[in-house]
Amino acid sequence: MKWDVDVRPEIAVEGVGKVFGAFTAIEELSFEVPKGRFISLLGPSGCGKSTILRMLAGLAAPTRGAVSFKGAPVLEPPPGMVYVFQQYTKSLFPWLTVLGNVEFGARSPHAARAGGRTGREECMETLRLVGLEAHAASYPWQLSGGMQQRVAIARALVARPEVLLMDEPFSALDALTRESLQDLLLRLWGELALTVIFVTHDIAEAIYLSDEIVVLSSAPSRILTRVSVEIGRPREQLATRESAQFLAHRRSLYQLVVGREQAA
Repeated sequence: MKWDVDVRPEIAVEGVGKVFGAFTAIEELSFEVPKGRFISLLGPSGCGKSTILRMLAGLAAPTRGAVSFKGAPVLEPPPGMVYVFQQYTKSLFPWLTVLGNVEFGARSPHAARAGGRTGREECMETLRLVGLEAHAASYPWQLSGGMQQRVAIARALVARPEVLLMDEPFSALDALTRESLQDLLLRLWGELALTVIFVTHDIAEAIYLSDEIVVLSSAPSRILTRVSVEIGRPREQLATRESAQFLAHRRSLYQLVVGREQAA
């Protein structure tokens, strides 16, 4: 597994703001995401994390400023970028089998590396990557929550994306399932050389997964700080979370995020 990354920016956010009527959700944000990095957006509920992700994905337009992907402005969902939603129960098609859901992802016009179409063998290989090949003929409603989210991840990965945008994908899962999927995600990120932008309000999750954490304020959202997570890889649930570096990051981020909310 190769952890070295390209330092050139793959995604650039320049002076982005978002206003809904009289409400300013996002004041002004500027940051870059180099290719191959794992970046988390961390902040309190309601600070606009999901709105930022939708603007990165081309699903919403900024009121001011611009988002670019590989040097081109993002005006619509760009090829090579795939969005994994929080509510997997609503994003999967219950009338399709697990394999059928993944095949739908393979037919996406945004299947950049696969040319828009992928054969059944490649869909099955993607299911093997997430440990679901034995459940290809099952329907989503027959699976646990964690398995359903694995289907959603497989459907995203079969499009061979360069960038994976993930909106609190594990927040509805129990703790053990959540940790298992965190490790699965890190393995896939390393093996497939993905760039990942991950939205979470969980401080420990952000530290465990990320190369860098962009910490956001309450609305109107702005960047409070950017934290480089200086913890070696590969990471392991117990050893990493018990390390001095992890605990130091957790303490400082807790004071910054939760302390500000309590003071407010």
